[in-house]
Amino acid sequence: MSWQWKSIVVVWLFALVCAVLTGLLSFPGQALVWIGLSFAGCVIGTLCVQLATGRKEGYVNRVTVSLVGAVAVLAGATGIFALAGLA
Repeated sequence: MSWQWKSIVVVWLFALVCAVLTGLLSFPGQALVWIGLSFAGCVIGTLCVQLATGRKEGYVNRVTVSLVGAVAVLAGATGIFALAGLA
């Protein structure tokens, strides 16, 4: 795995950790608020990680892939929370 993919996967894993912690620690009905804050953290984390690489080649692509992956992870978690709320 190249360093580009490692810098992207770090953000995806951060989103997954945020989703799990949201599911475990949030009060009923508050998961959506924490998912939004988790995404904000992913945006800031993405920018920090990608700027820390010091490489301008492919910066926009790496940021885009990082954030699309984070959105996918958090959207999946939101779907799970919604289904759990129906039960």
